Amino acid sequence: MRLLIVLGLILSLAACDKQSPQAPQAGALDKEAVGVVDVTHAGQSAPAVPFLGPTDAPATLATFRGKPLLVNLWATWCAPCVREMPMLDELARREKDRFRTIVVSQDMEGRPVVSAFFAKEKFHTLEPYLDKEGVLPLALGAQNLPTTIFYDAKGKELWRVTGAMDWTSDKAKKLIDGALGA
Repeated sequence: MRLLIVLGLILSLAACDKQSPQAPQAGALDKEAVGVVDVTHAGQSAPAVPFLGPTDAPATLATFRGKPLLVNLWATWCAPCVREMPMLDELARREKDRFRTIVVSQDMEGRPVVSAFFAKEKFHTLEPYLDKEGVLPLALGAQNLPTTIFYDAKGKELWRVTGAMDWTSDKAKKLIDGALGA
């Protein structure tokens, strides 16, 4: 059964690193880059599936209730994911008073590869959460990486973005401000 889950995750996430003909091939994301915004899951509660926190302590999305939460599913092998990580770090630093940002790696190699990536990138705010079993994307119905989901303080989904986004752009700011009622 576990093998089927892992194979399903691999097949569903296989398109991550593919670039569209118009997409930049390397470097920073295009300032107008925006993934697909989806509100069809709005109102759904965050799933109670476990993943690992930065110190390998068990965590769930319910751990973060009480404050709005931005959850990014990513992997070190996903080029669009890697390109948006510095922007997510900046967003997390800038918006820490309004909402919490977590990034949950889907790397099956686990802590060694993710810790090495974090050490190389020297993020200021992000911490390395892990889901090497791939249970979170399955529970969320996330079929591609990166996928970013915004929850309200009660743990209800407001929207999700499938694909990379420039999290420093005006488009991202409007999306977030709309979710926070700002």
